[in-house]
Amino acid sequence: MTGVWVFEDGIVRRADSEAPSRGRGGGGKVLVHVPSSEVVTSYEVLERRLRELGWERYLNDPCLLQFHQRSTVHLISVPRDFSRLKLVHMYDVVVKTRNVFEVRDSAAAAPQ
Repeated sequence: MTGVWVFEDGIVRRADSEAPSRGRGGGGKVLVHVPSSEVVTSYEVLERRLRELGWERYLNDPCLLQFHQRSTVHLISVPRDFSRLKLVHMYDVVVKTRNVFEVRDSAAAAPQ
């Protein structure tokens, strides 16, 4: 893939104008619960939806919220402060809960 790439905050992203925008807790991208079309606007929403899928809180870390599903080895880790939720965290949720969550452009996720 060609273009200008930047490594910032542990994330590699395209720096040129073709690059998709990066979400920062309500920026250009949002996490959406697909079955209900609900935009995840807080950790209360995320935790409720994860609990429905059998995920539970894991350990008590001062910097992270972690969720574990007993039937898998997967662990979802997100920063404790929702405003620090980044695109990489959103995709972590998407990959570990296939077909239940997806990342969308915030404009596309807005109710019509």
